[in-house]
Amino acid sequence: MPAPTHIAILGAGPGGYVAAIRAAQLGARVTVIERNALGGVCLNWGCIPSKALLSVIELGDKLKKADELGLLLTEPARYDLARMVARKNKVVAGLVKGVATLFKAWNIEVVEGGGELADARTIAVTGPDGASRTVEADAIIIATGSSWPQLAQFPIDGKQIITSKEALDLETVPKRMVILGAGVEGCECATLFSGLGTSVTLVELQPRVLPLEDEEVSTVMARELKKRSVDVKPGTTIKQVDRASDGVAVRLADETVVEADVLLISIGRGFHSQGIGLDRVGVALGRRGEILVDERMETNVAGVYAIGDVVGKAMLAHVASAQGKVAVENILGHSARINYEVIPAGIFTLPEVGRVGLTEQQARERAQAAGRNPDQSVKVGRFRYAGLGKAHAVGDTTGFFKVITDSATDKILGVHVVGAHAADLVHEAALAMQVGATAAQVAGMIHAHPTLAEGLLEAVEDVNGTAIHQARKKAGA
Repeated sequence: MPAPTHIAILGAGPGGYVAAIRAAQLGARVTVIERNALGGVCLNWGCIPSKALLSVIELGDKLKKADELGLLLTEPARYDLARMVARKNKVVAGLVKGVATLFKAWNIEVVEGGGELADARTIAVTGPDGASRTVEADAIIIATGSSWPQLAQFPIDGKQIITSKEALDLETVPKRMVILGAGVEGCECATLFSGLGTSVTLVELQPRVLPLEDEEVSTVMARELKKRSVDVKPGTTIKQVDRASDGVAVRLADETVVEADVLLISIGRGFHSQGIGLDRVGVALGRRGEILVDERMETNVAGVYAIGDVVGKAMLAHVASAQGKVAVENILGHSARINYEVIPAGIFTLPEVGRVGLTEQQARERAQAAGRNPDQSVKVGRFRYAGLGKAHAVGDTTGFFKVITDSATDKILGVHVVGAHAADLVHEAALAMQVGATAAQVAGMIHAHPTLAEGLLEAVEDVNGTAIHQARKKAGA
């Protein structure tokens, strides 16, 4: 019996560690090289830490409505940011330990240190103590991820100009904060710190917040952020930042000056593709610095694969994990591919956002590119949380469901949910899209009552004008 294939993985984030476990499950010998912490950015400084803190803000929001729900509190709730951060760190430590336990159970070797490709089958590793060693393998997976941007005009000092990494470790609530970038991270941070009582100014170059989301989602999010007293400034940017001993003066493009304790930079991420020996081996990069891969996640160099943020496909932790499985299965003789058309995602603002597939604009553009009339080719169904009995019962009626379909086939092209548990609810739609279900087929499935999932039922029914709890639309409306 031949010895199992040895796979070396550079990086132990959500792509690398999942790839490692799947490889071990399939009988490979696995070595993982990681310079920082198991779990990568997502587990240690991103997804999990931010959600741990935002969950406390969500609880605080519920307590603010306690009186009207009939729950009488003797005094107003107060936030203790230091305790919140301590709990966050405990959650992170427990999950990191869990990954280490899984590695041990699957006999996965972990090598601490920074690695770079010496050749197409060898990774040179420099350990924390400066010692060097090499790891030779039959195949290599690069899972080095991405990092916070380093902008010459806004040099990060970790105190007055910070990234989300530093923001999630603050133990004192800033009085004033400017956030540059109203994408997913920027809006989540605006939700977190406005909830803590910080005066937040949110600056976005594009004409709307969450510029990559469906326009209706952006409209609702802008409204909800303003309700949280966030000063949203779309269609502008920061021209200059002046530091002082007690904070920063942020000058916008229109010469408006905003005083703040800290400036949080949240405008995208850079690929970790430099300094890891790719040029030595001849691995091709794209114009943004991303590693180019085929549908098997293999680079132009045979036996060298890449996954996760560093390939620039969809920079989401769960996509990295899926890519890791695909890479490993292809290395070990199976055949696997990624379906990039069906990628559910959540934005953990308050209210939450869940989405999968195309926005309405993208669906119309795709129809037009195919020579079809977009007004006739795309059908949309909607339903508001305010129409759900469960939403009223729990006192959370903000939000909506939106379903986008192909009018010729009734196939679901995209679903967008804003409201309580949106990031969980959207997975029913993702499954429907994955198996090619039509709006009518989803509408034909009985949904439990009272649940928030009934909102998706009503929205898919609304596509064809059969929603029960929706007032009849007037002709021409």
